[in-house]
Amino acid sequence: MLVGHEEALRAVAARDARFDGCFIHAVRSTGIYCRPSCPAPTPKQANSAFYPTAAAAQAAGYRACRRCLPDAVPGSPEWDLRADLAGRAMRLIGDGVVDREGVRGLADRLGYSERQLTRVLTAELGAGPLGLARAHRAHSARILIETTSVPLTDVAFAAGFSSLRQFNDTMREVFAETPSRMRAGAHRKAPNGGGAVRLRLPFRRPCDVAGVLSFLGRRAIAGLEDVSTGYARALRLPHGTGVASLSPAKDHVACTLRLADLRDLGSAVSRLRRLLDLDADPEAVREVLGEDPALRRAVDGSPGIRVPGAVDGLEIAVRAVLGQQVSVAAARRTTENLVAELGEPLPHPDGAVTTLFPTAEALARAEIPGPRRRARTVRELAAAVAEGRLALHPGREEARLRTELERIPGIGPWTSGYVAMRVLGAPDVLLTGDLVLRRGAARLGIGADELAERGERWSPWRSYAGVLLWKAANS
Repeated sequence: MLVGHEEALRAVAARDARFDGCFIHAVRSTGIYCRPSCPAPTPKQANSAFYPTAAAAQAAGYRACRRCLPDAVPGSPEWDLRADLAGRAMRLIGDGVVDREGVRGLADRLGYSERQLTRVLTAELGAGPLGLARAHRAHSARILIETTSVPLTDVAFAAGFSSLRQFNDTMREVFAETPSRMRAGAHRKAPNGGGAVRLRLPFRRPCDVAGVLSFLGRRAIAGLEDVSTGYARALRLPHGTGVASLSPAKDHVACTLRLADLRDLGSAVSRLRRLLDLDADPEAVREVLGEDPALRRAVDGSPGIRVPGAVDGLEIAVRAVLGQQVSVAAARRTTENLVAELGEPLPHPDGAVTTLFPTAEALARAEIPGPRRRARTVRELAAAVAEGRLALHPGREEARLRTELERIPGIGPWTSGYVAMRVLGAPDVLLTGDLVLRRGAARLGIGADELAERGERWSPWRSYAGVLLWKAANS
């Protein structure tokens, strides 16, 4: 956990919502686990136990509180900050890798044996890969049960359960209710039309969702994305395709997902949360960056600053290459031409969102518009992904990914750093060679020659400082 026992006790006593998702509070006398801000009466300290994950609490025999819904909270900011084996594994488990590929597939992606991976996760998170994946399945199932009219049999398999018996047993064990009773007691049910699921994506306040959506909107690609009302985009998912529509609200992001296959619900939610950086800890970022007098006004002017993430690693890498040493507008035009020529039509288009980003295979063999050297870089990047020589997923180790990227001719430190920041959610990347970032720094009184040294003070949140400098340059 990011907090110690005494700090956790104080957070529970104060019902401090800032700690929701950072740890789980279990109550020995009731056998229930809660979020720290649960409105139930605070138990005696002797009856409190703390766990790093819901899976750990479930493994210890506790069931989820039906009053505070501890699974419906922002995820822990720890996974991006620590970026070790456990953190990288949690990113992939959230994306549904264990459900699709098993523990062997997860271990292979991370470069460890199944035994070693299970040992590390159990020691550090209180549960192994199967237990962590089981908690994730239960959360996905609860969303489908309470927000749609999808038949419960379909909910079971969409959430990743292998049988109805496993589904029923897990839901009873985790929530102390049968799926049918959970549905009957749901306060809000939305009709399931064509695979549509409406849900709320929670975050820690403050959260500059509008800032992230503005960043994405300035770079939006016609056909792939639509910013006419809110923000919508196409998704290429493990079992099919989808379209996500997002709009900010006071304490959450309203999300409508139209999925070709409901088994992709968990993966879609995980990727959208990473796209908007919804699991960040805004107070930790503010505390460090606000200490620098040059950044203090920018920090105060953008409370809850977030770093834009990614839903598709290949897309971000290609767009980064196309954006090298050109303006945002020029990069967008080039990418739009690429998507229009090579993108795949969505099987079920939704308004202006009609096209998927091109596959690695299509890019590797295509005639890429623009300068010859840049076109060669895009093709070689795509070929490395298509042939399995380069993996662009959030479970990668940052230094190794950057090294592999920079082996491709035409990719340097700026591009590899940008990809790490957006695909991995790396919180401590400062793109000192970025011209717009330097211009923003100059406006705040920070010279280019002192940027790298000054940036040492901003660690481990230099990526967030970079976003502030980008905003300063455009203000």
